[in-house]
Amino acid sequence: MRHSIEVADIFRSAGHGYRLAHAGHLSLSQLKVMSAIETCRTAALGGHIEACSDCGYQRIAYNSCRNRHCPRCQGAAARTWLEAQEANLLPVGYFHVVFTLPAEIADIAFHNKALVYDLLFKAASETMLTIAADPKHLGARIGITAVLHTWGSAMTHHPHIHMIVPGGGISPEGRWISSRPAFLLPVRVLGALFRRLFIARLLELHDAGKLAFFGRMAGLGDRRAFQRHLALARKKRWVVYAKAPFAGPEAVLAYLSRYTHRVAISNSRLLGFDGAEVTFRYKDYRRSGADRQQVMTLTTHEFIRRFLLHVLPRGFHRIRHYGLLAGSACKDCLALARSLLEVAPAPDDAAVTQEPADPRPPCPCCGGTMVIIETFTRGCRPRAPPAARQPKRETNQDPA
Repeated sequence: MRHSIEVADIFRSAGHGYRLAHAGHLSLSQLKVMSAIETCRTAALGGHIEACSDCGYQRIAYNSCRNRHCPRCQGAAARTWLEAQEANLLPVGYFHVVFTLPAEIADIAFHNKALVYDLLFKAASETMLTIAADPKHLGARIGITAVLHTWGSAMTHHPHIHMIVPGGGISPEGRWISSRPAFLLPVRVLGALFRRLFIARLLELHDAGKLAFFGRMAGLGDRRAFQRHLALARKKRWVVYAKAPFAGPEAVLAYLSRYTHRVAISNSRLLGFDGAEVTFRYKDYRRSGADRQQVMTLTTHEFIRRFLLHVLPRGFHRIRHYGLLAGSACKDCLALARSLLEVAPAPDDAAVTQEPADPRPPCPCCGGTMVIIETFTRGCRPRAPPAARQPKRETNQDPA
């Protein structure tokens, strides 16, 4: 469904002027994202003409850019990913855990995205696996699905990790150990270990000369200045937030569908665009109740700047799995977990013969099946505009 205002409309209107105003200051990845969003589902990417096999109605369908930062292209990608993850769910409660970087570290991450975001994944996952394996807490190996978000609701830079964790794990003796119904691991213990691991490894990156600093932070290249900067973060309590468990596997999938393929702002949050300013909805988490929903207006260039803050480095994976869900061992670990929980094994992929769903929406006139009758390549247009509706077929009638 197309919204009345989309991020693509803003980029098409103001993107050229933004590129001119910030020439030399935009990365190649940011320029590619802008171009992809501007050309998404337009003739620039080619497309095809579909016709209804029943009534003959025709329509043009332009190709998607499939860029992971494009708000219009994430729905299909999320559905495909969720279908693959559904078989990995266990019949236990699932917890939602969030690891957030303090402002002093987020400033460093802004200049070193690939290194610091990767470190955020590693430190957060190691923290969870270490505390969960401790016999004083759970004493088991758990599974983790982790998703990186780099934005706050107002599109400011706010890197944090969302984790979905089953309420239990497999002990070293091969038994399933369940967590308490509404408690997984102590958040203060998690926060303390997370802070220690992250700062220690950040110092290692600095000592190896792998971190870069620019502008007002250029002085942090000096080790003493860098340590003074980290001293502020050491004194803070690093926030680890754990929500109550989800109400069943369906709720887990619903959550994942909202979070895994989200971008900095969805088209549904845009309220107005007049060429000079953009108005959108956001949540102010310092407020509660109905006051939490707020409206913000930014200049068009500031809106684009904030959106581009969250373009990830090329090849960076923002969804990762750890513990029982990691890599090639995932299938065997889940099979063992299901055996210990005494539930039926997951269906074999080879045995599933379900026909793939037709990705094309049905005919808006009669609900019939749409079939492709013509394709056209990038930058081309169909030979003729599609007919709004083909005439109905004549029926044999007796002559008067």
